[in-house]
Parts: sequence; structure tokens; C-alpha cells
Amino acid sequence: MDIQPEPAREPGAGLDRRAELSEFLRTRRARLQPEDVGLPHYGRQRRVPGLRREELAQLAGVSVAYYTRLEQGNGRNVSAEVLDSIARALRLTDAEHAHLTRLAKPKQHKKKAAARTQQVRVALRQLLDSFDGVPAYITGRRSDILAWNRMAAAVFGDWSKLPPQERNWARLVFLNPEYRDLYVEWEQKATDMVSHLRMDAGCHPDDPRLSSLVGELSVKSEEFRRLWATHDVKEKSHGVKHLRHPLVGELTLQFESFRLNDGTEQSLVTYHAEPDSASAEALRLLASWGADATRAGSGSHREGSV
Repeated sequence: MDIQPEPAREPGAGLDRRAELSEFLRTRRARLQPEDVGLPHYGRQRRVPGLRREELAQLAGVSVAYYTRLEQGNGRNVSAEVLDSIARALRLTDAEHAHLTRLAKPKQHKKKAAARTQQVRVALRQLLDSFDGVPAYITGRRSDILAWNRMAAAVFGDWSKLPPQERNWARLVFLNPEYRDLYVEWEQKATDMVSHLRMDAGCHPDDPRLSSLVGELSVKSEEFRRLWATHDVKEKSHGVKHLRHPLVGELTLQFESFRLNDGTEQSLVTYHAEPDSASAEALRLLASWGADATRAGSGSHREGSV
């Protein structure tokens, strides 16, 4: 079995998928030590962090030359079985395994798809408005914020005051000081944000808007550059966020992220507090205050044209 080199890449839009594949494999290999995978460690000074290519190839059951070409980004003809073996050897999570597969064996996407305006169905916007007392919003590609309800505006700020291109979670987290103050655990929020953006990059490496967003954030934020270089990936799911709200103080909210199964790559995200908790009372206060509770104005949802 052999891996044929990729055809020359046209300059311009999108991220370099070969470089993404190469760096992802290299960083995953660097985080493993021989003792982590049952290999002997003789105490000698190692020239590279983590496993050597030879050790990884041995664990995956492939030749060193084969794995080396793959780590150099030449994954055009690699089989699913080999990728599975390498994923097991690298101890990849399910999300990382899926990301590796997308980088090595990308699906063909229509070029116009990335540039198409993201739309939110009327029924979904009506659903957001029906969540009484529950902050909720819909995100799309590249972490764009597409629609939200009054309670989301009360908790996170009135995104309708922002230009559509700035209604983006990555921009807000890394470039807006208010969100650094809002999130008690800002570093974790920033890490999660970059990991989610990496997943998007694996699905759409040829998206020029995503490439532009990554380039802008890399120039303007040292924290983003550092986190982007880790090549970590993570799926949105559920968890807890600790917020420091300017009107009601600290909030502990549990969030749930629901991926819409309609081909839009949109997600519905909701937040709620433990019943009878101080955070639940704070949400009730924000709901009763109405428009006055928003951090920047009215709380009615809008649809982003991004």
C-alpha cells in the first residue's frame, strides 16, 4: 500500500488541509509518552517530545515510511482501516478520530456552500421566543450567532447592536473585553471555542471566511494563536458555565447544545439554572426586568446575515 502525493494546491481561499493533517498528527503524537502506550522507557534523553514516528508506526502496525508520508500531509489514498489503527495508537477521542478522518479523506463540498448566507427557519425563531425565562440562541458555521431570544440578550448582551459580521462567538471571546469579564473561567471558554472552531476547519478547510476569521484572530490575539497551535478539537455538547453578570452578579448555568439534523450545521444552545438556586432567582429577576435587563438594549431576537 502506498500514499500518493496530493495534487498541487491552488493559492487563495481556505486553510491548507495538508498542513492541518500534518500538524494534527504531530501534536497528537507529541502528547504521548512511551509508558502511556506500554513501550519501555530507558531513561535516555529523547530528542523529540512524546513518541517517535517509529514508535507510533509500530503501535499502528504500519511501516515507518508510510506513517511518515501521512504525517507530512500525504493522505490521499489512506484507508479507513489504517486511520482507525492510527487513531487507536494515538488514543484519540471520538471527536479527534472524526477530525483525523475528515482531514485525511475530505468530502467534496460545493464551493458556493461556504459563501451562502446562513438562514434560520421561522419556526426555530418562534421556538426561541417561546422559551420563557430560558436563555437560548442558534449558532451556525464558524461560531456565528444567527438568532437569539430576549433572555439570551439579558444574559450575554444585545447582539442586535453589533454588525452582523461581529456576531460571532470567537470574535466576542477573544476581541471583546466585556466577555473576558463575563466568563469567570474565561480560559476554559477560550479553549473550548478554539476546539470547536478547529472541528469546523476540519469539515470545511476550503472555507475562505473561516480562513479569514482565523487569520484575523491570530493577528489580534496572542491567546488565540497559542490555543490554535495546539490543534485540539472538541464537539459541542453540554456542561456548566460560571458567569459574572453586571446586574445580578455570579450565575451558574448548565447548557445543552442540540445539533439540528437538517443539513444547516446549526445548533440550538439553551441555558438553565438548578431549581430554587440563587442563579434561578437571578434569571427570574432578569426576565421580570424585561428590556431593562439587557446589557446593551432590547432583547428581541434577530437573524444574522452572515
